[in-house]
Amino acid sequence: MGLSSASTTASATPEGLQLCIFDLRRGQNEGQELDKILFFFPADLPFSAQFSVIGLSEGLITFTRIFSPEAACEAIEAERHSHVFYEAEPDIWMVMVVEKSKEFEAIWRSDALRKVLKEVHYLFVMFHGSIRALLDKDPGGGLTRSHLYYFIMDYLGDFLVGKKLLLPSFRDCLKERGTVQMLTVGREAAIEVQSLVRVLESCAGNIPCHSLILFQDLLVSTTLSPDDTVNLFAYAVLRLTPRALSSGVSSWSYLRKGATSHVSSSSILARPGGVPEQFQGSDVNSPAGDNNYRVIRPLQQDKWSKGKDGFLVTDIWGAEASNLISATPTVLLHQTEERMYLCAHQHKSLTLIFLIPVSSVLIGDQGVSAVKQQVLENVSLKLLRVEEKLSKGWVGENAYHVSGYRYLLVDGDRNVSRASPPGKVTTLTKDSLLALSKLREEVDLEKSKAQSNNAGQEKELEVSIRAKNNAWVIARVTRGKELYMVLEKANETLLYASDAVEKFSNRYCNGAFSLN
Repeated sequence: MGLSSASTTASATPEGLQLCIFDLRRGQNEGQELDKILFFFPADLPFSAQFSVIGLSEGLITFTRIFSPEAACEAIEAERHSHVFYEAEPDIWMVMVVEKSKEFEAIWRSDALRKVLKEVHYLFVMFHGSIRALLDKDPGGGLTRSHLYYFIMDYLGDFLVGKKLLLPSFRDCLKERGTVQMLTVGREAAIEVQSLVRVLESCAGNIPCHSLILFQDLLVSTTLSPDDTVNLFAYAVLRLTPRALSSGVSSWSYLRKGATSHVSSSSILARPGGVPEQFQGSDVNSPAGDNNYRVIRPLQQDKWSKGKDGFLVTDIWGAEASNLISATPTVLLHQTEERMYLCAHQHKSLTLIFLIPVSSVLIGDQGVSAVKQQVLENVSLKLLRVEEKLSKGWVGENAYHVSGYRYLLVDGDRNVSRASPPGKVTTLTKDSLLALSKLREEVDLEKSKAQSNNAGQEKELEVSIRAKNNAWVIARVTRGKELYMVLEKANETLLYASDAVEKFSNRYCNGAFSLN
């Protein structure tokens, strides 16, 4: 099919990455092809090269629909590039093209890259609404391009290490994007948390509100839907938790890419306009200097800070001209499509986020300030108690380490994951990580086939492979739950490895992956 030759227009970035968003409903007439491009990275790539990438992508989408009309194209593997597709909204496609380069260890898992596309789209919609709604508001597309450009550039800034973009590779095969990581709490602490949530809800009076509570970078409590919980949790870990507010501090969360590599990208981003210099461009779909649209940039780094009263403040959403008070941030809930005020309060390692419907607050920011005052008066003591109890039971970043195991546990029904601490995962050899990444790719393929062929039926899988370095890499999938494991110091026999998995399942998973 000539995929490798057609995709040789690699970007000038060291990573050979191209990311584009285009609308199949636009640019259908000759001479208007440029209109369909809503975003392209790198923005300074010649338009001929951009058209080549988008034309190839559009052709692949059309071709694969001939054989699978109901299932959208997800990935195409060429000789030198991987093409990852995601239909974010009807006829609006996001495509990522990554170069296969041993020099940069770019051995990618397509589903992991697709989840990057999903995450940035979900976050974009949470703040700005759907792409289609923006296009309907401004059919010319300038409003949409401005918002997409700044949002995605700020998002990619978290993947920057030096001048390189480090996207998820085989080294991240024991992590799962699009899930939350929860803190296990004892009975007494759980009662205190429930009491805190009830008091918080009472502070809003008759106004219905939602809350999210985090300790460190772990979820403690939520009253939101699973999808909204994942979205707000992702944003909180990126920008609101104590680790996120401490620029350059190392974090064990998969969401803090730059910090995890012990390289702070704040110096790169600290320039007028806030977009990294290597991301700047002068083309139509890179409106870095366009002042025609007011663009709110929720993912700007170092824009949140903790006030004296414990509430987190930012000027991202602007300020009221009359009193120079920063305007209250807002988010759009996925489940109800309702616009909500976002308020965050922090006490030591505890972050409390509560959402108030914009439609229920008649006097805007003044009404939100009144609710905040109620929170200060009624919740402060509860916060102190909860933080104290959680801190006493917290043993540190290795809290969920299991000696002898390197694992990832995913509950797809609840969007929850738990994994070995990154510091422990780094002790694994490259061969072990490569073997597990390839195994996960095969599991992803089997799950995709099962979803296409058997609607509503879940795939049951059990795979154990002996890697080149004699480590066991294991995958078990059952009833919406997935377990991935590496055993580098296991015995030679498969029986020994299976027994180790059984012990782990019975002790930490309530026997969910046991064969008995």
